[in-house]
Amino acid sequence: MFPYVTVNLAMSADGKLSTIERKQVKISGQDDFRRVDILKAENDAIMVGIGTVLADDPSLTVKSPELKEKRLSSGRDKNPVRIIVDSKARTPCSAEILHKGPGRRIIAVSKSADPKKIDELGKYAEIVQAGDERVDLRIFLAKIAEMGIETLMVEGGGSLIWSLFEDDLVDEYYTCIGNVIIGGASAPTPADGTGFIRENEFTKLEIASMEKIDSGVLLKWKIIKN
Repeated sequence: MFPYVTVNLAMSADGKLSTIERKQVKISGQDDFRRVDILKAENDAIMVGIGTVLADDPSLTVKSPELKEKRLSSGRDKNPVRIIVDSKARTPCSAEILHKGPGRRIIAVSKSADPKKIDELGKYAEIVQAGDERVDLRIFLAKIAEMGIETLMVEGGGSLIWSLFEDDLVDEYYTCIGNVIIGGASAPTPADGTGFIRENEFTKLEIASMEKIDSGVLLKWKIIKN
């Protein structure tokens, strides 16, 4: 019914994705960058929220020429399908993700999005509507599964990741923990949002593997499904 969802992120030793200014910062190193590139190349699609697009303007392309060629030789595009979850259709038409590198793009919007902005963005990406005021992720993921997307990598941000955990849609969770402290009560964390209140609601994890990487540690978690 849904794609297999892998959340991947790098965070500081105190659990921050960035500074209080929400600007992109370097937390991991070259070994982790290569690992992430491999993970991108292995997945059918890669997804981020609108906050990440506005803050970082990522392209979400596969960087390695060898990995691009490997995808091509298996009958796929050089890059995975790139997806933005953008309830109000706020994605700038100049965003890197819409222009850099070949491949399919999808923007998920809600029914509350401005029709004119949807028309503009429709020149650069497929628009998929799901939900009334905000994107309903269960509906949206079911729709992209019907499109043939079986594996989905999620790179942020904290609000999107929280919503995926809230809806019990995550299957694997990679955390690369860097050797820095960022601090800041309002700095973004891996799962922002309203948060769970009762212990019986908490998402439960089990460690699948852990290893030293660069100057930090990489943890691979499996989600224990209810």
